[in-house]
Amino acid sequence: MRAVFALLLFCVPAGAQDNLPVVRGVVLRRDLGLRSGELRIRDAHNALLRYRFDSHTYIEYDNRSVDASELKPGDPVEVVSEEVPGVPLRMARSIHVLPPVLTHRPPTVSPMAAAAARVAKANLTFSGLILRVTPSGLVLRTRDGVEQEILLRPDTVCVSNDEVVGTGRLAPNMRVSVRAAANVAGKVEAYQVVWGSILAPQ
Repeated sequence: MRAVFALLLFCVPAGAQDNLPVVRGVVLRRDLGLRSGELRIRDAHNALLRYRFDSHTYIEYDNRSVDASELKPGDPVEVVSEEVPGVPLRMARSIHVLPPVLTHRPPTVSPMAAAAARVAKANLTFSGLILRVTPSGLVLRTRDGVEQEILLRPDTVCVSNDEVVGTGRLAPNMRVSVRAAANVAGKVEAYQVVWGSILAPQ
């Protein structure tokens, strides 16, 4: 049906075609009358536009001809209209309800997935006993007997027996495994600290 209407527009003389602008917008309100009434839309420039429609107005929704009752506030529409002498509002000759605009939404990432992505950046691994915990990090005695200072990040993930916990649970004499990486200053930062039964001596 829309193709037929497009063909009819093509057959209109050039001067008359200039009088049939195509406007896209969103329906704000329509009169309750099914055969005639007023339609208000807001276009892409936030302008309020008003049109008259009657029984000769072709209204299309989902590739089928419908009456004005199908037009609802919020519907995106394309309106072809013309001026009518003696009528203050433009007359809508066709109203085509467009498919809804789909907005792109970034995929939702779970906190655990986000944490795993951060941990994946770590390229250093340390294991040993915590000698002391400082406001900015911890000092670890590695299995080689080396004291290693490790900074804690705001997003450091701490895992105790497969349960994610806060960094406040860290304490001296805990046997831990740390996944870390060097920051731009060359300091070692912890991305993940793991402890619990999985690290207990066998």
